[in-house]
Amino acid sequence: MENVLVYLYENKDAIFIITLSIFLGIEVISHVPSVLHTPLMSGANAISGVIIIGGIILVGHAPTDHINVPLVLGIFAVFFATLNVAGGFVVTDRMLDMFKNKKKKK
Repeated sequence: MENVLVYLYENKDAIFIITLSIFLGIEVISHVPSVLHTPLMSGANAISGVIIIGGIILVGHAPTDHINVPLVLGIFAVFFATLNVAGGFVVTDRMLDMFKNKKKKK
């Protein structure tokens, strides 16, 4: 328990920035009008692609002699960013299908 408290104390600045960015992201996303969701989805997919590359680099440079924080964070980053990209493409495809001309019945 003491090691956890020491880790939190040593990294309090990074933890504060991450927490603040989470709250800021929730606040910004909740006020986006529905008209802008498709362009923002494309931007989010691009950002998630960068996160996938960063996660792969993090996993590649993490020591593998035992399970450690960079290895676990890299694996989670790759997994969740991949889910985000795949889900974003599915949702964007479904939204774009709504604008296609429907074939008329004979």
